Amino acid sequence: MLPNQPKTVQHTSLTPRHLILPLAIALVMSGCGRHPESLKDQAMMEPMPAPAPVMEAASADMFASRMAVGHAMPPTSPPTSQENYQKLEENEVKSTAQQAISTLSLDVDTGSYANVRRMIRQGQLPPADAVRIEELLNYFPYADAAPTKQHPFAVSTELATSPWTPDNLLLRVGVKAVDVSAAKQPPANLVFLVDVSGSMDSPDKLPLAQASLRLLTQQLRPQDRVSMIVYAGRTAVELPSTSGSEKAKILAAIDRLTAGGSTAGEAALKLAYQEAEANMIKGGINRILLMTDGDFNVGISDIDDIKAMIEKARDRGVSLSTFGFGQGNYNEHLMEQVANVGNGNYSYIDSIEESQKVLGEELASTFNTVAKDVKLQVEFNPAVVKEWRLIGYENRVLNEQDFKNDKVDAAEIGAGKSVVALYELTPVGKTGLLADRRYAEGAATAATKNNELAFLRTRYKQPNGETSTEFAVPISVQVTRQPSTDLMFAAAVAGYGQLLKNSKYRGQWSYAQSAELAQQGLGADRGGYRADFVKLVKLTDSVAQSSSVQPN
Repeated sequence: MLPNQPKTVQHTSLTPRHLILPLAIALVMSGCGRHPESLKDQAMMEPMPAPAPVMEAASADMFASRMAVGHAMPPTSPPTSQENYQKLEENEVKSTAQQAISTLSLDVDTGSYANVRRMIRQGQLPPADAVRIEELLNYFPYADAAPTKQHPFAVSTELATSPWTPDNLLLRVGVKAVDVSAAKQPPANLVFLVDVSGSMDSPDKLPLAQASLRLLTQQLRPQDRVSMIVYAGRTAVELPSTSGSEKAKILAAIDRLTAGGSTAGEAALKLAYQEAEANMIKGGINRILLMTDGDFNVGISDIDDIKAMIEKARDRGVSLSTFGFGQGNYNEHLMEQVANVGNGNYSYIDSIEESQKVLGEELASTFNTVAKDVKLQVEFNPAVVKEWRLIGYENRVLNEQDFKNDKVDAAEIGAGKSVVALYELTPVGKTGLLADRRYAEGAATAATKNNELAFLRTRYKQPNGETSTEFAVPISVQVTRQPSTDLMFAAAVAGYGQLLKNSKYRGQWSYAQSAELAQQGLGADRGGYRADFVKLVKLTDSVAQSSSVQPN
C-alpha cells in the first residue's frame, strides 16, 4: 500500500570508496597494484526559446494515475572493501537550443545489475559508482519488433509521461537484434583464460567459474573448438585446442583447476591471444573468455601497451569477453573496460543461475555478433523539446563528430539482444531546470516541423566490415496514453537505478513505486527475470529503510 503523503527524510550523498582504474593492467610484484585514473564526459547545457503549443495533450498521467507519491530512502555505503568502480558524473540536463544532439555508443553489458543484486541480497546497498543504469536496463529482454532483412537490428521508439516528473516526457529508444539460435551460429574458437591465483580460492570464485565453464561445455558443438590458459604462479596451456565433441576431455581439464599462488606475469594475455590466433576460424567466432575476480595483472608497465595489444587483436578478428567473480577485492572497472576495448561483453556471475542465463539461454547474444560499432545519434527539435537528459550511458557518450568517424570504436550487438536507451524530456511550454535566456537563439528552421520530436540516426558495421551503414527515422511527437509494458518496466528500472545512485533527478520517486510500476510492466516475462526484479526492489526498500535507522 503506497502512502498518501511523502515522508520527509534526510538524504545523504554517497561517497565513492575509490577512484577507479580505467582500462589499466599494471606491472605488479604481488598482484595488487593499481593506478587510479578516471574517465570524464563533457556536458554543455543551455536553455531554449519560447514555447510552441505542441505536446500539451501529452500530460495525461501515464503513470501518475496508478500511484501516489511515496518516499525515497537514500542509499548508504556498504562496509569498506577493496572493490574498484569507475567514478562517473551523472549526465546533466541539456538545453536543446544550445545542444540539440546526443551521440552515444550502445551498451550490451549486464554486469552491473548482477553485481548490484549480489550486494542487495547480502543486505547492503551498493556504492553509487557500481550502478550503471544502462546495464540495469539491458539485463532484461524486451518485446520490440524483429528487424527486417535490410539491417541486422531494428530500432523503435515510444513516448509517454515521465513517472517521477509528470510535466516531463520519457522517450524510449529500443534496439532489437536479429535472433539466431545457438545451433545456427558460426563455429566458435574459444579460449578460456582462467585466473587460478590464490585470490580465486573462494566458493564464489574459481569453483563458480568452473561450474560456469561446465555449463558452457555442454553447449559446444563438434564444429566448435576450445583451448584453456591458466595463470597464477605459472602461465600455461592447460588444454590445447580441442573439438567440442570431446566434452569429457574438456571437462576433465576444467576439473583439474585449483587456486594458489600470486597472480603471475605478462605472458597470460599474450598466450591467450596467440592460442586464439593459431586456431582462428575464418568467418567464425574467435573469442577469449577471461574469468577472474579482476585482479588481472599481466605485467605490462605501460597502460597503452595493453590497450594496443587488445585493439590489434580485435582488428585481426579476436574479441575478448570478461566474466567477473567474487567480492572484496573485485576490480569491476577493469573488467568492464577491458571488455569494451576487446569488442566483447562484460558479465558478473553471482550464481549458477546467472551462468545459465549468460552462457546458456543467451549464448547466441553473448558470443555471436551480428553488428559492430553500433552508434545512435538523436537530434531533438528545439521547437518541441526545451530540455533533455540521457539516463545512464555516462561512459558511452560520444562527441557529435564521432558518429560518422568509422575509426571510433563503439558497441557490438549479439544475436537476439535487446538494448534500451531512455531520455527524459521537458516539452516547450513546461518549466524545466534551466533558466530561460533573454537572448536565446530562435528555432525558426525547426518550427515548421512541429510534428517531429526528434530525428534518430543509427550507424553500424557488419561483423567483418570496415565501412558503416547509416539509416535514419524521424520520431513523432505523439505521446501514448497507454504505455507498453516494456516502457513501464524500463521506467521502473531507471527509477530504481536513480534511487540507488541517489540521483538529483529522482524527484519524490520511491522504491515502492518502482516495484509497483515494474509489476504492471511484467508482460510475458520470459525467464521470470522481471518478477525477480520486483522482488529485488522490495528487498532494496527494506535494506534502505534499515540502513537509515541510526543506533541510539
